[in-house]
Amino acid sequence: MKILALESATDACSVALLIEGEIQERHTIAPQRHTQLMLPMVSELCAEAGLSLSALDAIAVGVGPGAFAGVRIACALAQGLALAHELPIAPISTLAALAVGGARQHGELVWLVTLDARRQELYWAHYVIDSALTSATLLGIEQVGPPNTVRQPATPGWGLCGTGGAIYRASLAADEPPGAWCDPQWPHAQDVARLGASAARLGQLQPPELLAPVYLRAAV
Repeated sequence: MKILALESATDACSVALLIEGEIQERHTIAPQRHTQLMLPMVSELCAEAGLSLSALDAIAVGVGPGAFAGVRIACALAQGLALAHELPIAPISTLAALAVGGARQHGELVWLVTLDARRQELYWAHYVIDSALTSATLLGIEQVGPPNTVRQPATPGWGLCGTGGAIYRASLAADEPPGAWCDPQWPHAQDVARLGASAARLGQLQPPELLAPVYLRAAV
């Protein structure tokens, strides 16, 4: 399985290449520099692997929610590369990828994922991750709203991650449990790649023409 993964829904700019279970990644915090950095990252990883884009099985991309411009950048690049090289696409939730990153780093399998949505709101969702880091099961729906509308998972032993973690914790009453972690803050393309490989194995890829960003609210 050969998967190229792109993620730029936050200030983090991230590209990963998964080849037969091995992953190489470029990841940097680079506000407003995604357009300059992503394609060179793709070229570097492919050159190091000695792999042409046409040899890929699919392109996985974080489709949001997140910053409007950031989500569009990754989706547009993924769509353009997929069309040029006749590849299918695996659209991956940025929140799901964050939850996989939390499980990868800390071992917790239930996650409250939060991203700063600006305007005193958070994007948030509950995800359950399998121990092999190959699936992210959404509990309920992905939502956007003020911190006081965010609900904690019903199960014990959950983790908290994403750029909205500190905002959510600050909104809690002193006696409410804050969750196991407030980390990682940023989504990683390597976790998009893991979920993309699973989508490919399950036959859940789609034509690039059907790719659509996930915003959860209208742009203004």
